[in-house]
Amino acid sequence: MDGIVLLKEDHKAVKRLFREFERTHKDASPEQKRTLVDKIIHELTTHAFIEETIFYPAARAEVPDNDEHVLESVEEHHVVAWLLSELAKLNPADETFDAKVTVLIENVEHHVEEEEQEWFPEVRKSLGRNRLAELGEQMEAAKSKAPADPLALMSATA
Repeated sequence: MDGIVLLKEDHKAVKRLFREFERTHKDASPEQKRTLVDKIIHELTTHAFIEETIFYPAARAEVPDNDEHVLESVEEHHVVAWLLSELAKLNPADETFDAKVTVLIENVEHHVEEEEQEWFPEVRKSLGRNRLAELGEQMEAAKSKAPADPLALMSATA
């Protein structure tokens, strides 16, 4: 699978989880919130891992004048990793839980919009179909190696 297509599919999966949270959080039990947010944490941690270990290094090395995009993306991941780690430990009944999830959603949606609208077209043009297919295979294979803890991501310590 094309690497950009794989990343966009991940984005869609996370957006579906976000919409589910937004639709249900007011009526959901703490247990239901915990289950849903744990899925979000898993999906975002895995996604950030494959971007940081495979996609970003390739894009930085192979796409001209790309350092700024990669560095900004890593900083956005840093903020998200810390939010995820806080949510993983926070009781869903805590009054700040829903607000923290809302801030997470806003941050991730901003990041996704920048990637998909501004950055991915440039990367696609520079890398081409064969290289993107190669990256897609590497990223799909690496998903199983992603850490469970968002603070184990490279960006969490950057």
